[in-house]
Amino acid sequence: MSIVKINVLTVPAEQREVLEKRFASRAGVVESSDGFEWFELLRPVDGTDNYLVYTRWRDEAAFQAWMEGPMKQAHQGQVGEGGAERPKPAASGSTVWTFDVIQQTGPKTEG
Repeated sequence: MSIVKINVLTVPAEQREVLEKRFASRAGVVESSDGFEWFELLRPVDGTDNYLVYTRWRDEAAFQAWMEGPMKQAHQGQVGEGGAERPKPAASGSTVWTFDVIQQTGPKTEG
């Protein structure tokens, strides 16, 4: 079955809007990766500074191919397009959790 990667991002309150805009501007990029299955960006509502970036992949190899290809290219260097300096990260920390999917149910449908 699939694997899930959850990137736990520590985002100070003043950087929340920056983080959300950056993810919105890259919408659709990960979806074209081989083995990609699902993405969600989860905003905290219970007083924590931790955003969760939920991705689901066919297998570990598909995730690693994404990390070594498009993801690595997007985060390399300090110079952005046109020679402009790349903006500082919105998150002050990051931890990745990995889970095997051992049981699943599809979305509820009305009928």
